[in-house]
Amino acid sequence: MIFFTSCRANFAKSCALLSVLILSESFSFAALEDIAKEPINYNSAPVYDRVFRLIKKIEKGAAKLEWDNQRGWLPSILKHLNIHPSSQTLVFSKTSLQLRVITPQSPRAIYFNDDTYVGWTQFGNVIELSAVDPVQGAIFYTLPQNKMSKPKIDRDRGDCMSCHCSFKTKGVPGYLVRSVFTDGNGQPYFRFGTTTTDHTTPFSDRFGGWYVTGTHGRMRHRGNVIARDDYSNPIDPEHGANKTRLDDFIRTSSYLANGSDIVALMVLEHQSQMHNYITKASYEYRFAMHYQKVMNKALGRPPSHQIETSKNRIVSAGERLLKYLLFDDECFLEDSVEGTSAFAEHFTSLGPRDSKGRSLRDFDLKRRMFRYPCSFLIYSKTFDQLPEPILTYVERRLIEILKDEDSGTDFVHLSKKDRIAILEILMETKQGFRAKVNRYGQAPYNHSQRR
Repeated sequence: MIFFTSCRANFAKSCALLSVLILSESFSFAALEDIAKEPINYNSAPVYDRVFRLIKKIEKGAAKLEWDNQRGWLPSILKHLNIHPSSQTLVFSKTSLQLRVITPQSPRAIYFNDDTYVGWTQFGNVIELSAVDPVQGAIFYTLPQNKMSKPKIDRDRGDCMSCHCSFKTKGVPGYLVRSVFTDGNGQPYFRFGTTTTDHTTPFSDRFGGWYVTGTHGRMRHRGNVIARDDYSNPIDPEHGANKTRLDDFIRTSSYLANGSDIVALMVLEHQSQMHNYITKASYEYRFAMHYQKVMNKALGRPPSHQIETSKNRIVSAGERLLKYLLFDDECFLEDSVEGTSAFAEHFTSLGPRDSKGRSLRDFDLKRRMFRYPCSFLIYSKTFDQLPEPILTYVERRLIEILKDEDSGTDFVHLSKKDRIAILEILMETKQGFRAKVNRYGQAPYNHSQRR
């Protein structure tokens, strides 16, 4: 009887283990369902993003939106969200919420800063808003384009998530820039394929379905052109190359800026996925800890018992974040890039700068995007509020890489000069980083943690 009871107990534990393993595997296949539950609670957990803070100011009477007869709430909402009009990019593919009013003649405008995005269409019913919450990631809102005394910004509860929480956003609520081939009405030829772009994407595959203003020498992209229904040869990229004005395509006076700046587009590509990698690392840690808690309970182990699977998930998420943060696999430029608006000047003016006048916001735009290839979003609240164990892992590995103590084969694109410059900039401009360099430099790093 004792033997049978023991076997039954072991069988129950084995079943529990199998169930937990199946549950763990399901995380990547049912992101929407998972994030609504523990440990994320995406729809119910409190948020504190930039749009949410504006909503509270409006409710208290501390802020008021002003109506513009030509563009509705757009100029006022940009001002309150601290978004510069020079960030304007224009997309004419029907790949977003208000697709019926988006055409090559009336493209959708996107404006952004480091943590907030605004989408506006000429004949749209709403202004689309999204901001990054330091814990929950991308949060989506809409503002009806109706003149009223008390405009109300509403949080989206699902319409946006079909595109903004998928494998294209790393399985978390996030952002994506798509390059597609479109017909004369802006309808994508999906059978030709689409590309989710970031700083690793070949230049020749970028900007399909977007207007692009700026010069880029002999390099070619997919922007500014309407595709043919010809799979073997859908576009002639020469027709869209090195355009500095859009007067031949649209009535530019309808928009806040005259163009769709190529440098703004490149920054948008980079930061959209950078946000996703940060959120992914945060979610992975929380899922790993939740999985560990469930497993320990099922197997009768102490709650603090750490399992190898959890360690591996944290390390894997941390390494992916590090690679993107440091522009690993960046598509190097074959010619110089120059925009047409004040975007680059405004962007670089935001700093911060070290005592030598250097900033992670300094552009290169000759052979790569930034002069010092470490993402400016390392200063973001979202990065700083990563769960402590994964933040410690990422920062410790970052310091190891920048001090040229990494024994691996990754990050070979960073020269010794690059590493020294980035380390010096961060030590002077990122609060607490110098102390971490001194602290981690004295403690040996356990390389066996990496996989």
